[in-house]
Amino acid sequence: MLTRRYPISIDEAQAKIENITLHSEVETIPVTEANHRVLAADIVAPYDYPHFDRSAVDGYAIRKADDHDYPKVFKVVGDVPAGATFDGNLGEDETTRIMTGAAMPDNADKVIMLEDTRTVDGHDDQVKVVVESPKGNVTDAGSEFHAGDTIIAKDSELNPGGLAILTSVGMTTVAVYRRPKVGIITTGTELLAPGAPLQKGKIYNSNGIQIPNLVEESGGVVTSNVQLVDDNDLLADALKKAIAENDIVITDGGVSVGDYDFIGDAARDSDELLFNKIKQRPGSVTTAFVQDNTLVMALSGNPGACFTGFYLYVEPTLLRFMHKTTRTQKITATLAAPYHKTNGFDRILRGTFEKQADGSYNVYPNGSDYSGALANLQTTTCLIKILHSTKPIDLNAEVTTWLLPFK
Repeated sequence: MLTRRYPISIDEAQAKIENITLHSEVETIPVTEANHRVLAADIVAPYDYPHFDRSAVDGYAIRKADDHDYPKVFKVVGDVPAGATFDGNLGEDETTRIMTGAAMPDNADKVIMLEDTRTVDGHDDQVKVVVESPKGNVTDAGSEFHAGDTIIAKDSELNPGGLAILTSVGMTTVAVYRRPKVGIITTGTELLAPGAPLQKGKIYNSNGIQIPNLVEESGGVVTSNVQLVDDNDLLADALKKAIAENDIVITDGGVSVGDYDFIGDAARDSDELLFNKIKQRPGSVTTAFVQDNTLVMALSGNPGACFTGFYLYVEPTLLRFMHKTTRTQKITATLAAPYHKTNGFDRILRGTFEKQADGSYNVYPNGSDYSGALANLQTTTCLIKILHSTKPIDLNAEVTTWLLPFK
């Protein structure tokens, strides 16, 4: 059955998806697995850091009371490597050898750098300080943060430096937003599985590898990747199962207006139809609906249109589940090569870009803009929006461009 379609603009389609309430969940994971995950709560320091006064250099620790009348000889009463401590207090004109990062003696106030000292011939237990040091060379306890300070804020995306901070205060686990679970359903009797013999009239399922890898790059977890022939009952069963088990379901194919395009019927009968046609090419048939609180994104089966639809609508949504923002960078660029086609809908070109010395961008169409074309997917680094018009766009016109991540 054909589903009546009401085309909306790209901006309207994106806004409809952005307005969906997503149900982000929190999980506690090992810090060792938390790189690029987003914090679900502030990280509060459990104690001062550093939690002891420590030497900032290799040298000799002394008391403030003895810091005068140089050059001067001190008695060496200890040796404190990193990780060790000096028991007791320093007496008058006494010092300890101390390494960078080692705990200061309780009553020591300053470290004389090793370069400012000399050995004393015949006296292994003495050292001569030749000049006064203008710096204390001590990292004070609490100099970085104090107990109770927020050291990394909620909704921050952790990076290796952040993991180092967590580990520095003894944390081994951390609460983060769970990665969204994604089920993928590809439909099409014409599709061959990888490794199957080539047959006339059939094609290999290129989207079967493209979509899950795009999902993984965008932070999602692919729980299933099903390939179906065109059968309404099979699709209905697969959709029901995927919706029950996932945060987002991505379908690929079966979304046009042919006799075997069954996704449109599922969208029409859903709890909430967001849209079933967009004023764009390729991918005008891209459809989105909500069923049982699960978003279903129905992308075109054509690989070029599928690629485009994923970045415009799916990638931002996957990241929003984890309280992240899209990794595509939306800019205004200069169309530096001619494009002569006219369009009733906005045209999204696969392109490449060059950043200029002044910080501006030039963009160039990259091969075919047909929905089924895929030879340019490897080399495409941006998407270029050509506004609908009855005459070709001018060379060097300003165009909305999305710079793609991982390119």
